[in-house]
Amino acid sequence: MEEVVTKEKKISSAFIYFFGSFGGILFGYDIGVMTGALPFLQVDWGLQNSAGITGWITSAVMFGAIFGGAIAGQLSDKLGRRKMILLSAIVFMIGSLLSGLAPHDGSIYLIVVRVFLGTAVGASSALVPAYMSEMAPAKLRGQLTGLNQTMIVSGMLISYVVDFLLKDLPEELAWRLMLGLAAVPALILFAGVLKLPESPRFLVKNNREDDARKVLGYIRPSADAADQEINEIKKAAVDEKQAAATTNWGSLFTKKYRFLVIAGIGVAAFQQFQGANAIFYYIPLIIEKATGKAASSALMWPIVQGVILVIGSLVFIAIADKFKRRTLLTLGGAVMGISFLMPALLKFIVPGTHPMLIVVFLSIFVAFYSFTWAPLTWVIVGEMFPLAVRGRASGLASSLNWVGSWLVGLLFPIMTASMNQEVVFSIFGIICLLGVLFIRTRVPETRGHTLEDIEKQGLNK
Repeated sequence: MEEVVTKEKKISSAFIYFFGSFGGILFGYDIGVMTGALPFLQVDWGLQNSAGITGWITSAVMFGAIFGGAIAGQLSDKLGRRKMILLSAIVFMIGSLLSGLAPHDGSIYLIVVRVFLGTAVGASSALVPAYMSEMAPAKLRGQLTGLNQTMIVSGMLISYVVDFLLKDLPEELAWRLMLGLAAVPALILFAGVLKLPESPRFLVKNNREDDARKVLGYIRPSADAADQEINEIKKAAVDEKQAAATTNWGSLFTKKYRFLVIAGIGVAAFQQFQGANAIFYYIPLIIEKATGKAASSALMWPIVQGVILVIGSLVFIAIADKFKRRTLLTLGGAVMGISFLMPALLKFIVPGTHPMLIVVFLSIFVAFYSFTWAPLTWVIVGEMFPLAVRGRASGLASSLNWVGSWLVGLLFPIMTASMNQEVVFSIFGIICLLGVLFIRTRVPETRGHTLEDIEKQGLNK
């Protein structure tokens, strides 16, 4: 028995944080892999002129994620974070393999399977940050939020590289391997999470205090620090129970909470409706439409975008606590909006402008999005909501974010089939600038402020 305990003690905090956040790799891979697979799928199934089907196949994962995140949050409180992450990895593996085995011209089959896969993506997006925040000491939570973002964009970059390496295979084989290989990181996640401990917060709330103390012994500097945290978890659990008993969904929009709830939910919604995912999902098709060259020959560009995203996530980790949240969101939103508007403006002023110039401006958009709106949205959501309505408000913000992601993925090919590509990006550019206006007028500063300070700002509005 003593030997078993000794082996458990060897679980390092680095191992826990790495595999605790590894779900972000899967999340990112499944977001990014269709970028390269879609051009081959379109040729194999003759979908070049089927904008609606293309949009549904691409966005089906996000549609499933709307429900996966909500379900996972409820089940993880009953079954535990660890078990739900393991279940998500299994769904990832099954969904990825079934996607690669889709029957020829099986659009409906592929859409249904990707909705199923999306439930795991949504669950991962909810479970990984929750698990990480509950495992990490308070002083590391900001950095580990950045680590989660880095894992997500690293997963996207890996999928872009895999797509590029498989691009010379026959169309009918290339896209199947691209989608099916998502099962590999899912298997790695499953194997790693098998060795992870359960969240101490879940253990305390389920009257397993000794187990929680053992887990905290792996990742806290002393027994006193572990005991102090257990007491804090107990107090927080009591506070949350009292808050839940005195509020309901209607409480979100009472005078006391309305301003902050609208601010947090608005930031989450704007992040998606700004159109970032149109680039991440469709960059090869964007280049095809701009240049007339086959989308399958443009798979180096997603890698460029992926590298920019990874660098941006590292920049965010370095600067996150050095600048005000509103300052970074304002800067990012303004440059992003201008980047989307410039191609249409230049085409109007100089009709002969090189078509690839649009990719330059899209790259500028991605660069500023990567260290502002992409990570800061979830920092704001984590800091904005008062305890009494935090669970419901955070869930609503996450759901609206996924709805936006799904709608952008679904509607972008339909929009570009019916109007000029520069006009579509101009619409997104205007939304970006409206987001800046929203930040300046409706969102209080949260960096360095206590929840009480933030609530006072809301009540004074």
